[in-house]
Parts: sequence; C-alpha cells; structure tokens
Amino acid sequence: MRSLLSFGLVLFAVPSWAQAPGDDQEEANAGPIIVVTGEGLEETPASPAYSSREIGREQIVTTPSGTVEEALGAVAGFQQFRRSDSRSANPSAQGVTLRALGGNATSRALVLLDGVPIADPFFGYIPFGALATERLASIRVTRGGGSGPFGAGALAGTIELESAGLDTLAPFGASLLANDRGATEASAILARPLGAGFAVVSGRWDRSQGFFTTPENQRVPATARSRYDSWSGSLRGVAPIGASVELQANALVFDDRRTLRFQGADTSASGADASLRLVGRGEWQFDALAYLQTRDFSNVVISSTRFVPVLDQRDTPSTGLGGKLELRPPVGGGHTLRIGADFRQAEGELQEDAFSALTGNVTERRRAGGSTSDLGLFVEDDWSLGELVLSGGLRADRTVIGDGFYVARNPSGGIVEEVIAPRRTDWSVTWRAGAAWQATDTLRLRGAAYRGLRLPTLNELLRPFVVFPVVTQANAALRNEELEGYEMGVDFTPTPAVELTATVFDNRVDGAIANVTLAPNLRQRQNLPAIEARGVELGARAAIGAFSFDGTLAYTDAEVVGRGPSAALDGNRPSQTPRWTAAATASLRPSDGWLAALTLRHVGEQFESDLETDRLAPATTLGAFFQAPLAGTLSVVMRGENLTGETIVTRNADGSVDLGVPRTFWAGLRYGF
Repeated sequence: MRSLLSFGLVLFAVPSWAQAPGDDQEEANAGPIIVVTGEGLEETPASPAYSSREIGREQIVTTPSGTVEEALGAVAGFQQFRRSDSRSANPSAQGVTLRALGGNATSRALVLLDGVPIADPFFGYIPFGALATERLASIRVTRGGGSGPFGAGALAGTIELESAGLDTLAPFGASLLANDRGATEASAILARPLGAGFAVVSGRWDRSQGFFTTPENQRVPATARSRYDSWSGSLRGVAPIGASVELQANALVFDDRRTLRFQGADTSASGADASLRLVGRGEWQFDALAYLQTRDFSNVVISSTRFVPVLDQRDTPSTGLGGKLELRPPVGGGHTLRIGADFRQAEGELQEDAFSALTGNVTERRRAGGSTSDLGLFVEDDWSLGELVLSGGLRADRTVIGDGFYVARNPSGGIVEEVIAPRRTDWSVTWRAGAAWQATDTLRLRGAAYRGLRLPTLNELLRPFVVFPVVTQANAALRNEELEGYEMGVDFTPTPAVELTATVFDNRVDGAIANVTLAPNLRQRQNLPAIEARGVELGARAAIGAFSFDGTLAYTDAEVVGRGPSAALDGNRPSQTPRWTAAATASLRPSDGWLAALTLRHVGEQFESDLETDRLAPATTLGAFFQAPLAGTLSVVMRGENLTGETIVTRNADGSVDLGVPRTFWAGLRYGF
C-alpha cells in the first residue's frame, strides 16, 4: 500500500509540475505545442509482416456480454482453457492462448496493458474481471511467437490492450445495466485535462446471483448458482516533460469473488498494480517502463459426494515486478533499430488445508512457493526498401527458477511429503524475422519465421490440484517451453472500405507443458516432446455506408507428439483444443447515436482430457447489441447473450458437466459513451 500511495502522489504531482509557471497565460502559450497521447511508441514499419488484427473501441464496448474476453473472441483462434467467461469460471483457469497451443490453463500468449504484462505472477491467468471494456481504446492481437521486444512469454502471440485517452473519452461517462436474472453492471469514468496532460479515473462494479452451471438433472440440494461480485478501480495520469517526452502513470486495484457449482465453493482473486512509463518521441526515441504487481487468490473445494469442504486454499499471495528499456537511435538509411532489455520476476506462496469429508478434521496442511525471473536483451532492425520491408531480431534470455518448495504436514506437524527444488538457470536465444511487400496498391504479401520461449509458472512447478475425481500433480522439474514456427500471408484491399486477409502457419512447441494422464483419475504436469499446430486464418472487414462487418475464421490441426510416458497421446489433439473457431460481427449505424449489432461465435468440438475422452460438443452462439439516443449523449442500451439458447458445455468429467452462460437479456442506460 505504501508503494501505491507514493505512486498516487506522483500521478497528481507531475501534471501540476508540468504546467507553465506563473499566471501569465500568454507567456505559457508562447512555447511549443505539446501533445500527449498516453500511448507507447509507434509501430515499426515491419509490423505488417506479422499476422495481427486490430479490435477497435466500438467493437470493444458493444459486446453482448460487456466483457473483454468476448471482445478478444472477435479474433478466431483466441481461446481460454475453458469456454467459461470471467463471471462463471475459476480465475485460475483463465489462461489465454492462440493457435491451439495450450496444454493446460496457463497463458501462452503475452497479454500487455499499456505495455505491462498482466498475467498473475503465480498462476499465469489473466484477471479479466479487472479489465473494464470502457477503459480501452483498442486491442491489437499478433498471432505467432517470437518474443522480440515484447518480452518472454509471447509463445503463441501477443495481445496489446491500450487504455483510452482524452481523444477517445468524454469528460464524464457512466453506465448502468441490469439483466433478467437481477445482475447489475455499473461503471463510471472521468477524464479531464490537467495542465498540458490529462488524468482518467474510473470504477466498475459487477454483481449477480448468477446462473446454474450444473445441468438440471445433476443438481443436488447443495448446488449453487455461479454468483459473482467484482469491482475494480483505475487511476491514470499522463503529463509532458519537455516537448518530446511524456510520463505515464497507472494504478489498478480489483477484487473478484465467485461461487462455483456448490454452496461454499467460494473463490476470490484480488490485486493492485502500479506502473510508471517514460516515452520519448524525439530524435532518440525511447520507452522506459517499471511496474509492480501484488496479487492474492483463495479457493474452497467442496466434495461432490458429501458436499462439505475438503480443501481450503486460503491464501496465495504473489508479487510481480519488472521493467523494460527500449531505445530507437536515429541510424538512418531506411532502418528502424530497436535495442533494449527487460526484466520480470515473480514470487509467490500457497497455503492450504485439506479436510476429511467424513469428519471435517484437517488431514494435511500444505505450503508451496518459489520464484522465477527472466532477464532479456534484444535487438531488432526494420529495413525499408521502397515497397519492401525486411525485419530481423535476436533476443537472449537468462531465466532463473529458484527457491521452490512443497511441503505437506499432518495435523501434528510431521512431514508427509516434501519437495525442495534446486535452483536452475539457463540462457536461451530466440529470434524472429519477417518481410512485407506491397506488391500493388491493393495487395500485400508477407511472411515470418520465429522462435519463442516461455517459463513454467510457479503454479505448474509446485501446486497440485483436484477437479474431482481427477488429481493433477505438480512437477518441479519442468523445463522451459520453446516454439519454432513460420507463416505466410496475403492482405487484399480492393477498396479502402474492404479488407481480406489470409494466413497459413506451422508452429511447433518443444517441451509443451500439459496435464498428462498417468493412471485413471491421476495426471501430472509434464513436458511433452512437442505440440504441433498447422492451420489457416482468414479475415474479412467491410465498412459500406452505415453498415460494417468484421469476421474471422481459423482452422487448426493440432496434435501431440508423444514418447515414453506420453506415448499413448501421440497423434491426439491437445485437451480443450478445437479444430474450428469463427467469429463475426455485423453492425448498422443509421445515424448518430443509433447502433445495432449482431455477433456470432463458433467453437468446434473439443475433448476434456489428453486421451480424447469426455467430448465437448461444438457450440454456436448469437449475441446482440442495440443503442438508441435519448437526449444528448444519454442512450438506452439493450444486449442479448446466447439468444438461441445454445447448450455450452464448458467441462465434462466422465459425464459430470458444467455449462456456460444461458440466454440472457440486459437493458440500461449509458451516458457519455
């Protein structure tokens, strides 16, 4: 809290300090015009060489569910480990990946908010409940690995969330909606100039009694709705320091509480994040960033036979800290050179108690913890040669896994099991290279190859867990995942209003970490020999008058390469991996303030386990958004989720099923959006 207090003082002191001294307005206006953006450095010339897709603000704030993860679903191939969203999923299962490269619930895509990695330091999940759609200006999704200047962890790609600034936000905005089950969603955001900079303050509160994730024929008296109660607040300030440098300061606090499946199965996730960023746009461009994260997680597991607590993961405090420095010296000759370093460290500890389902007495007390760190050095150059742009970069990472332990004690203090993991260090070299050729005014050809890296999380290394009746063991000996891949694509723009894209890719993750079945109801996290994923990604956009369309389609043929303990998995699809995914949004804006949109999402067949058992049927959902102006910037808003009432199976453990969101209707008011 002391760090956050100091951060807040800096946030408000800097804009005041940045104002011209004195009261003479004419003198203050005599200097150069200073424009602050709140953004990072511009994209480099070779960025079109890599398969990326932008999600604009309108599409973000008009999703049928009002969640960031549904906005990200506009990019086919984006997936979480399970199909549940942040209102009915266990937070620890909300890891994200791209291109069907997931093997468990940890993120394989690097997710950045204003340049800061936001994955939980212990588990690697993304705190979607803390990410309010109304705070964002845009999202850029780059599919394909190769960490380069982004930092380690971009194994399957990078997702960049950019906060909205004064050019996007109204001075004041507010929203209040309710749905047909009594849920409420309330938010407010205040944006105002401060000197030559600006500040944005926002808050959001979501609350609901939830819906039954358990099918009616499997409910028991202890069955509970998926209740949730979550809030978040953010504070952001941007101020100039001279004519070409700006300081960006961000703070985020959140608390997310959910109940899953049974009464008493309560989960909580909370955190506080703070960052400072200096961006220089002069002749020597630079981006310097430092951040601190504190997180906590708790989870109560209820017996599915006696419906009493059998595990209390009462406390999982973790800390993430790091920074980045990137320089772009003015080398000339058509070159854009990027040189820099970044660092990230994660520390965390788990404390939990196991109980007897018969007596309620404690049977074991467990603790686990450790740390990981990554120091990366990178260099990358884009070379513009007329209509051809070439890009190449190298990265060296020193990774450290240290201080790992797991100890289980009986009620009298005797050790039942103990694991002390030795300190491990490693150096890895990764790279990426790409080319983009503007062949004609309407046709661009591109290609890329890359190698990426991801450290195992503390959760994968040290924390066993149970999703009854399956026990999944941790593995302190896990090694880093490494990806190699290549892709080729074409972007066709027959008119400024129409864009068609196609990408074919081939990716391979050596040492992919997966939950590997060892015996009935027993799994362990292990490094597979590899996961191979090949496929095609298609995209289409059109904006014709008041009508617009955005659609994506992805087909991925992913399979496990198995040997030794994983020989039985050879040729299988990784768990929770569909072959087909698709997304489309069609919207109509007949006049100012009016908007109607339909959103289609499709996820193909998946399997719950690595043995291709417990099938999850395909699911196709239809959502809607409607907005009509009342007075000024006050509008009435209506949303519909899963309008066709599709049965969405999110988990299937030998017939024990969890379901996703049913048909849901929302209505309310928005002001200033």
